Amino acid sequence: MASDPAESDNLPRPVAAVLAVVLRGEEFLLVRRANPPDQGLWGFPGGKIEPGEGVLQAALRELQEETGVTAHAVKAFAALDSIDARPIDEGGHHYVLVGVLCRWQSGEAVAADDALEAAWFDLPTLLVNRARASIDVDTLAREALALARTLP
Repeated sequence: MASDPAESDNLPRPVAAVLAVVLRGEEFLLVRRANPPDQGLWGFPGGKIEPGEGVLQAALRELQEETGVTAHAVKAFAALDSIDARPIDEGGHHYVLVGVLCRWQSGEAVAADDALEAAWFDLPTLLVNRARASIDVDTLAREALALARTLP
């Protein structure tokens, strides 16, 4: 039997995770991350999918844990990779992130769990501040806004 190259090289295995791309009108909810990867950067609330949990359910759970906000999960609309190919013991990771469009229902965002801050941003403000944001936040925001405008 052949050995698994990821195990023998101590390379990170892909981990499924979600990003709750929450819209309130035309504003997006972002959190500033307390932990690596992306520590100190602004990004969508999210995290790992738990065993037996669906993508939409995971997005709503992570949103609630990180911000206290309640939303309606509309649709999974994007997938992207966050890869640091270093060995695991050197901080390497590989997340497959599924973007889930959510519509805000209630609650004011309060940073909790692994979030330092939580705030609402419109697209122009997000674009001006993209240097302080996780990679692809602006792309996901544009895609989510375009999708939301086509849905009832």
